Amino acid sequence: MEDFDTKYIFVTGGVVSSIGKGTSAASLGMLLKSRGYRVALQKFDPYINVDPGTMNPYQHGEVFVTEDGAETDLDLGHYERFLDENLGRLSNVTTGSVYWEVIQRERRGDYLGATVQVIPHITNEIKSRIGRLGEDRDIVITEIGGTVGDIESLPFLEAIRQFRNDVGRKNVLYVHVSYVPYIEAAGELKTKPTQHSVQRLREIGISPDIIICRADRPISEEIRRKIALFGDADFESVIPALNAPSLYAIPLDLHDEGLDELVLEKLGLPAPRANLARWRDLVERMTSLEESVRIAIVGKYTRLQDAYISIVEALGHAGVACGLKPDLDWIDAERITDQRAAGELLGGADGVLVVPGFGSRGVEGKIEAVRYARESGKPFLGLCLGMQVAVIEFARNVAGLKGADSTEFDEDTPHPVIDIMADQIGVDKGGTMRLGHYPCRIVPGTLAESLYGSGTIGERHRHRYEVNNAYRSALEEAGMIFSGLSPDGRLVELAEIPDHPFFIGSQFHPEFKSRPLRPHPLFLGFVRACGRLRHLSPEVARSGEGG
Repeated sequence: MEDFDTKYIFVTGGVVSSIGKGTSAASLGMLLKSRGYRVALQKFDPYINVDPGTMNPYQHGEVFVTEDGAETDLDLGHYERFLDENLGRLSNVTTGSVYWEVIQRERRGDYLGATVQVIPHITNEIKSRIGRLGEDRDIVITEIGGTVGDIESLPFLEAIRQFRNDVGRKNVLYVHVSYVPYIEAAGELKTKPTQHSVQRLREIGISPDIIICRADRPISEEIRRKIALFGDADFESVIPALNAPSLYAIPLDLHDEGLDELVLEKLGLPAPRANLARWRDLVERMTSLEESVRIAIVGKYTRLQDAYISIVEALGHAGVACGLKPDLDWIDAERITDQRAAGELLGGADGVLVVPGFGSRGVEGKIEAVRYARESGKPFLGLCLGMQVAVIEFARNVAGLKGADSTEFDEDTPHPVIDIMADQIGVDKGGTMRLGHYPCRIVPGTLAESLYGSGTIGERHRHRYEVNNAYRSALEEAGMIFSGLSPDGRLVELAEIPDHPFFIGSQFHPEFKSRPLRPHPLFLGFVRACGRLRHLSPEVARSGEGG
């Protein structure tokens, strides 16, 4: 492909939040990559937290972790899944991180006594992070979090306004995602909210080149022309984006509306043919699944699926590969008070998945869920804390270590089978937190080896506590297998129980590395085992090549 300056696309949102800016940005990135371009995706979040790592999942949803250990917005998960590429900390920028950097520079005297202000110092730092991401990419797509008109997003909007002048107007494109509501009483779609949203954006100095209109029903040509007129845009630049049957169908819908072709035209770039055959096949299979498996997800933020969005997507990826649709039962761990409750809540499931988390709330319920899965023979997958509670349950009820627990929940436990290792404190990233990519050595002859088919793997972590090495021998003697270890053998990464249909837990977060066309081996094995439990046809139970 011919040489050209890096191009920058900025995606803003109007009318209401959560209308699909992130999905639109991710879809556009995937479409442009399918045409041969090197694409980077980036999210600006206007909150003052340095990152979402300390935020309640009910407020912010899942914390997505990148390979380099950044705790980021969940939209980065969508970016990675749509692009099928790993992103890094430069792809998530918060107001807090920008101000933190500027204040540190001021304290060091980097500004030589100047008065530090939003313009130019804050906006320069924002622009710097955009530019750095574009150093080895053809196209950078940056999503501005929040809604046009929010006070906290103004510095970001000012920065992207300036950026067009810095790199040349021909190298920047503004895409505005808005909502066109249907008013039942009027019996029609209303354009006024979008008109006001675009007007507010233009007052800031940004005139959108393309307007993506979200709606729950078809948008007429008349409505599109009205939006184009009041938004100072071409008719062809008003793109309808209707509700799709699947998240992964959205790029295809936008492609069929000509979005990627229009973007390349406006940026003056060649438009090689999009290679979407495998993605179309994926969506076709995803939307035509007939057989299903019922999976119980046991956690403490079950009222908000966004708290576990990567897990939901990973199960979906594995389900498509196996020809199965995962039907999810969301089980609040605090409702599982004993084995009777466990049987009532989990008995109808084909598999049990215990999800990650921090803090003691719901932990005993998770332990009861693990026990039920182990004793009933239901396929079990435990992620991060899910693996830790599996170790605790096994220690208490199989290894005879009465009162076994994690020091996270009980500092005075007689058997701290989960603990912070003394030689880890103050060493690992985040003080005692392991964050990001770490290697893992798979033990031969184990379930883990049959799933991964590899001697060494790399997975992403987000946790403080580990399996206590002082208890490893006792647990192994009782029958638990530690099938994945750090290369030096010091840290447990995978634990499993033999002579069970499927029982494995991971200290890491495999959900972060699952992709639509490359399901993660642990999820693939788990869903396949759930299918076998339902006595589905051998062809379905054995399938799972994926992609």
